[in-house]
Amino acid sequence: MSTRRQFSREFRIEAVKLVRERSVSVAQAARDGDVHENVLRKGVRESAADPRHAFPGAGVMKPEEAEIARLRKEVAKLEMERDILKKAAAYFAKASR
Repeated sequence: MSTRRQFSREFRIEAVKLVRERSVSVAQAARDGDVHENVLRKGVRESAADPRHAFPGAGVMKPEEAEIARLRKEVAKLEMERDILKKAAAYFAKASR
């Protein structure tokens, strides 16, 4: 079983700089950095889309992803509270008959 190689944020930024600022081809930069060409192409796209938040690192979410996760957690909590109140209302309605 093989493990996935992980590259530091600094390595990824430098690889993207080679392509974008120094006009090195993606294929050449990938060979020089010993990474797969598609990995480098994805990095160039990510950097172009959102340079400040590109390559957040393992376990670190972009601000938008963190907000979505927080909202999902809140929705789950509210649904649970709603279900408890429904059951309580049904219990008391049954008990008052």
